[in-house]
Amino acid sequence: MKAICVTATRDLEVRDVPAPAQAAAGHVVIEMTASAINHGDKTFLKRPASVGVALPAIQHDVWGASGAGKVIAVGEGVPSRYVGRQVAIYRSLGRSAQSVGLWSERAQVPYTSCLILPDHVESRDYSGSLVNVMTAYAFIEESVAAGHRGIVVTAGHSATGNALAVLARRRGLPAIFLVRTDAARDALRAAGVEHVIATGAGFTAELAERAAKLDATAVFDGVGGSLLSEVATALPVNSTIWCYGFLDGASPVSFPSALVMMKNLVIRRFSNFDSATVKDRGRLEAALQALETVIDDPLFRTRIGDTFRYAQIDAAMAYEGLRGAKAVLVP
Repeated sequence: MKAICVTATRDLEVRDVPAPAQAAAGHVVIEMTASAINHGDKTFLKRPASVGVALPAIQHDVWGASGAGKVIAVGEGVPSRYVGRQVAIYRSLGRSAQSVGLWSERAQVPYTSCLILPDHVESRDYSGSLVNVMTAYAFIEESVAAGHRGIVVTAGHSATGNALAVLARRRGLPAIFLVRTDAARDALRAAGVEHVIATGAGFTAELAERAAKLDATAVFDGVGGSLLSEVATALPVNSTIWCYGFLDGASPVSFPSALVMMKNLVIRRFSNFDSATVKDRGRLEAALQALETVIDDPLFRTRIGDTFRYAQIDAAMAYEGLRGAKAVLVP
């Protein structure tokens, strides 16, 4: 089969590799429909090997973590409900040396890397969704477990921001979404999101008022930089900022150290892989089953900018879509 593989120098090339046929125990074999290119793919491949982050162990060096397709074989121990179903996949949820990456005609992953999609949706529309949906779910679980009763999302109209909007609403958790433009604010409001603030001049006054009223003390930050510097000043006492992304990573975060003391402010890292939801197999399976019931919400769909064949991988990697739209690879 055709597959896009990573070389020792972190370049990508199309190769012919053996196709998985019989699934390994605990794994499923998937006929791929589409595979999304995530920001993380580009970031990781740009890092030189000298930084010490090794390439993951995957069969035939096939790359790709996000995608969607149809299960055509299941291994021992896989629940029968996966047989023949279309699934959204995030390979990194279940690391395995038997895995075959998703930038291929046929992939193999642990079944706990897959979310079963409803029959009435197009699987391609969820080829980049599961990473964002699981991130949102795991963050809400972590913040609520830490005692927080409301959240603030800095990249409010990103794919993960949209996922947080859906899950927070369904859980009855107050949430404030910060967006860069009036158009993004209007789009979220049209989708039924109540508390949306465009980060123009003087937005911190509105944020401070709403955060205090809603007791929104958990911040999911995908931006950093100057925006986070301003957000920190508007937060209620006993707030925690979870840093997840770095859209404004080139700008430093800056605020008086006294702010930490006055607000009892905590800043920490958020990682899917270190969350209790993903690390605990039972919780992960429960999360996937819970998400199956809501995945067809329109806000969960992958923003597809353009599609590319495997031979066009260089163009696909260079693609920059508007408003976070992703390049998607199709066999």
